[in-house]
Amino acid sequence: MISPGSPYGVLADAPPGAVEVNSDGAAADVLSAARRQGVALPALLLRGGDLYRTLGGLTTLSPDSNSSRPSVRFPVDLGVVEVDGAEYVFVAHAVLRSRAWRGPFLVAMNAQWCGPLDLGPRSHPADGRLDITSGKLRLAQRLEARRRARSGTHLPHPDLSIRRTRTEIFQSDRTVTLYLDGQRVLRCAQASLRVEPDALTVYI
Repeated sequence: MISPGSPYGVLADAPPGAVEVNSDGAAADVLSAARRQGVALPALLLRGGDLYRTLGGLTTLSPDSNSSRPSVRFPVDLGVVEVDGAEYVFVAHAVLRSRAWRGPFLVAMNAQWCGPLDLGPRSHPADGRLDITSGKLRLAQRLEARRRARSGTHLPHPDLSIRRTRTEIFQSDRTVTLYLDGQRVLRCAQASLRVEPDALTVYI
């Protein structure tokens, strides 16, 4: 795990076995397949997605210029969600919510960004914690929160609970949809979440 103030990321060439992926969802699919097969998680060569953006991928050269610049290697935590005994992984974010964010919801961030929204303004991909936001908002509050979330200024909010934790339990009296790295996975009323520190090696 990275310590506060410690340098993060070192120049290094991606190994020949690194798997190139263009999105968070594609990264999670590769890692899920490796876990099912019981093999070591491969190094990932990120070319897009919210984790890529969090690691500075959009502030360096464009992907078309990747071959002309050195890669940067990062240790990255892995998020795991368990529902009814089955495990699912994510690299950037897990979201449990109903349509239009009605009713109770939970957001677990391992990256700063969730699409265009800055839902994890303090999240770090290698601190051994998930940044959790949970609660329930009225319609007007949801609209305002979404507007402010583009700049990460939706927090703090009196009706939202925020915390940084290794494990988390979500329980609801109604089923919600679980989204992992932007992909719809299933519907559930309860789930457990945890982080596996430094489980991944990522290159950008």
